[in-house]
Amino acid sequence: METSSIWNRIAGGNLILQIFIGIVAAVLLVIVSRETAAAAILLGNLFVGALKAVAPVLVLVLVASALANQKESHAAQMRPIIMLYLVGTFSAALVAVVMSKLFPLTLTLIVNDADLSPPQGIAEVLNTLLFKIVDNPINALATANYIGILVWGIALGLFLRHGADSTKVMLHDVADAITHIVRIVIRLAPIGIFGLVAGNLAAEGLDELAKYGQLLAVLLSSMLIMALVVNPAIVYWKTRTNPYPIVFTALRESGITAFFTRSSAANVPVNLALCERLDLEEDTYAVSIPLGATINMGGAAITITTLTLAAAHTLDIHVDFLTALLLSVVAALSACGASGVAGGSLLLIPLACSLFGISNDVAMQVVAVGFVISVLQDSAETALNSSTDVVFTAAVAGKNA
Repeated sequence: METSSIWNRIAGGNLILQIFIGIVAAVLLVIVSRETAAAAILLGNLFVGALKAVAPVLVLVLVASALANQKESHAAQMRPIIMLYLVGTFSAALVAVVMSKLFPLTLTLIVNDADLSPPQGIAEVLNTLLFKIVDNPINALATANYIGILVWGIALGLFLRHGADSTKVMLHDVADAITHIVRIVIRLAPIGIFGLVAGNLAAEGLDELAKYGQLLAVLLSSMLIMALVVNPAIVYWKTRTNPYPIVFTALRESGITAFFTRSSAANVPVNLALCERLDLEEDTYAVSIPLGATINMGGAAITITTLTLAAAHTLDIHVDFLTALLLSVVAALSACGASGVAGGSLLLIPLACSLFGISNDVAMQVVAVGFVISVLQDSAETALNSSTDVVFTAAVAGKNA
C-alpha cells in the first residue's frame, strides 16, 4: 500500500521539476562515474523509441477527431480572430527562421549516411512533398511519413463530420485513449532525459550543456520578440491604438499562470475571467479563448521551426529562403494541432524535418533534445500561447475595437 502511495505521488508530481532533477542527477553521475553515465544512454534510447512508436498514431487520430467533432456555429464572428491567430502563428515561425539564420545552432546527433537525403532546392522539396501527400496511409504510419499522416487525418476528419454521432464519439474516445498512452510515455521523460543527458555528457563532455544553453537562448529570445514586438504590431494594425497596456496585462495575468501550469487548456478559466474584467464581448471571448487554446500556437511554431533548422544546420543541409518560407507554413499549420498533449509541439518536429529529407530516427533525436530543454521551453511556449489568446481576442472583441 505504501509503495503504491509513493508511485502515485511520483506519477502525479510536477513533471518539470522531475525533469530538472533528472538533468542534475545526470550531470552528477558524469562527474562521479563517466562509464556508468555512458551506459545510461540505454534509458534515453528506450524513451526515444517509445516516442517514435506513439507519435504517428497520435497525429492521425488527433487531427481526424478534432475536425470530425468541430462545431460550425459562431464561424462568422470568429473569422477575424482566427485570422489573427493564423497570422500570429505564421509570424512566429518567420521570427524563428530569422533568429536561426542569425544564430545558427548545432545539435549532437547520431547520423548514418543512409539517414540523409537532403533536397537540392525548393523544387525538389515540393516534389517530395507531393509524393508524401499521396502515400498509402498504412505505409505513412509504418514509415512515419508525417505529411501523409496529416493529409489522411484531415481528409478523414472532414468527411467524418457528416458521419453518425456514434462514429464521432468513437473517434473522440480513440483520440482520448491514444492521448492517455502518450501521457504515460511523457511521464517517463525524466528517466529518459536522465539517460540522454548522462550519455551525451559522457560522450561529449560538460561542454554539451553550453549547446543546450544556446538553443534555449534562441528559443526564448524568439518568444520574447513575438510577445513584445510582433504581437503588439499585429494588434496596432488591427486597432490603431496603443497595444502595450493589453499586452502587459495579458502577460502579467495570463502568461505567468500559464508559465507554471504549462497547459493552455488549463489556463482557459484564467483567460475567461481576465476577458470579463477587461469588459470584452462575452459572446466572442466565450468561443475565442477555448478556440485559441487549440489553434493559437505561436510558441509551438517557434519550437518546431528552431529545432528543425538546428537539425538541418547540424547535418549541413542548406536551407534557401523559399524552403524556409515553406517550413514556416508547415510549422504554423502543424502547431495548430500541437495542443492535444503536453509536449505536442516537440512530437510534430519530425513532420517539419521530413521536408529536408531528415529520417525519423534522426528527427526523434531532435525531439529528445527538445525534451531536455523543456524545463523552460514548454513553460515559456505556453505563456506566449495563452497570453496571445487574450491579446488577439481583445483586439477584436474590445468595446472600442
